[in-house]
Amino acid sequence: MRTARAVVFAYHDVGVRCLKALLSAGVQVPLVVTARDDPNETRWFASVAETARDYGLALIAPDEANTAQIEEQVAGAKPDFLFSFYYRSMLGGPMLACARRGALNIHGSLLPKYRGRAPVNWAVLNGERESGATLHYMVARADAGDIVDQLAVPILADDDAREVLAKVTVAAEIVLARSLPALLEGNAPRRPQPLEPGQYFGRRRPEDGRIDWTWPAVRIHNLVRAVAPPFPGAFTDAGGKRLWIHRTRVQGTSGPPGPATLFGEHGACYAACGDGGVLRILAAADENGPVDLAQTARRWQLKPLLMG
Repeated sequence: MRTARAVVFAYHDVGVRCLKALLSAGVQVPLVVTARDDPNETRWFASVAETARDYGLALIAPDEANTAQIEEQVAGAKPDFLFSFYYRSMLGGPMLACARRGALNIHGSLLPKYRGRAPVNWAVLNGERESGATLHYMVARADAGDIVDQLAVPILADDDAREVLAKVTVAAEIVLARSLPALLEGNAPRRPQPLEPGQYFGRRRPEDGRIDWTWPAVRIHNLVRAVAPPFPGAFTDAGGKRLWIHRTRVQGTSGPPGPATLFGEHGACYAACGDGGVLRILAAADENGPVDLAQTARRWQLKPLLMG
């Protein structure tokens, strides 16, 4: 297998695992570019910076990658390839042109579905039953270049976004590792992907987690799964205070659609949703921390809360 040099832009668990896959395959990495951790976020994932230091790799973490200075550094590394593994910024055309043999990205979906931001969270929110990882060439438009390889992973009915992301991380490592020999030899497949309408998704924000109790139970369950910790969480205002719902399970129906209600029964907490479906609330928190659901169930059994 031919050797090659690659500059790596990387962040998060996918960044760590894919960087290690390159090194394991004997790819020379003269420079790693990572993103600074957001001081407003609690980092719950592996650190590309720590991994790069552990391997003695040259590392930078610029505030902005697409500058003439960073482009000069990347070009000076004389890369055959440029790889982006969950890096937090899109790379511009001049940066992509620094790679002699191609610039490639790992995206956390089965392209052409779920281009753009937070693909795993959006897939869970929309009730998809599978997601995956795609290795593709980068072009000026986000997540639109030719596909080299992809691998699907299942999304189970009660998986939350963190669990799905863990599967996608493994899929990303597999896809990259099995594609590297052909990439290095210059005979990797390239499959153009159609630009399907409605498949670009934007960044999600904490306020997007507000629960609308008139929704069907399954839709609320999907929202809870999509934004469960370590993401900001699904929330509602109940009984005069903010309540974050972290884990639910669809329990069936309580009858015909009616007023959405939070109620207690046999020591457990439930939500009767707008379509008559029922969710059991398995984990929740308020401003003071985790909620004692058994105690809350006794209170809601005496006085159910009408929502909306």
